[in-house]
Amino acid sequence: MRINHQVVVFDAADLAAESTFWAGVLGGTIDVDDGWHMVIVDGSPKVGVQLAPDHVPPDWPHGNPQQIHLDLWVDDFAEAHEKVMSLGARVLEEAEESTTPDNFQVYADPAGHPFCLCWVEKA
Repeated sequence: MRINHQVVVFDAADLAAESTFWAGVLGGTIDVDDGWHMVIVDGSPKVGVQLAPDHVPPDWPHGNPQQIHLDLWVDDFAEAHEKVMSLGARVLEEAEESTTPDNFQVYADPAGHPFCLCWVEKA
């Protein structure tokens, strides 16, 4: 079996806010269809957003189980933080001091889906 594309699909009540957020994070464009938006990056579909008018965001990391989340590994945490915040993200849990070089901070996208910015602390 050959898989041509791997796409993560998010449900959202506001298609424009959700797809604009992920297009901004991934540096892509949006292909719009009724009830469906596809974020395209370098000619390939990367993230789908389907209309779910009654979507209820998860209350994670401290409440109901998460539905899905992405770990986005970045070279410059401060720059990535500013970018996702300017696109409408909100911080769910601040990064903690780590005893290892790896660290992460938990966010929610505009529809409330959690994701993490992850990085390796430079010595």
